Amino acid sequence: MVILLFIFHQRMYYMQKTITFAHKSLNMEDYILREINKIGEILRFIASKLGLHNSTVTELPIAEIKSEFAKTELIMDIEYVLAQKHPIQYLVEHVKISDDGLETFVDILFHSDIDKNKKAELLNDAITFLDKKGYYSFRLHSLHI
Repeated sequence: MVILLFIFHQRMYYMQKTITFAHKSLNMEDYILREINKIGEILRFIASKLGLHNSTVTELPIAEIKSEFAKTELIMDIEYVLAQKHPIQYLVEHVKISDDGLETFVDILFHSDIDKNKKAELLNDAITFLDKKGYYSFRLHSLHI
């Protein structure tokens, strides 16, 4: 599947030079997909900087997580996202976060020092959302409060 996506993206790149004005929307779609994937890459980078890929993960201060977000290209106010009535829905609809990016974002916040009830709410909402799409997240299903 990854190879097919890679081939598709390569063909789209080469077609850009010969594509007509009527097909400009394909260029925009490709651009949007790349930008969404960048969000996931940035979140993975933040997770690795915070040490979330170790087996001995401790709770991280939310201030440290915010400072790591501030050092990257991803401009996201975590407190604003958490203040939303439905943070997962907000991330999907307004931030246009990818499934992988959502999984990483929830994993990062799960290992923070935010309220346990908020953690449980985020985790359950994310699992429900991803499961409905047919995206089974072993990482999120393995997290326990």
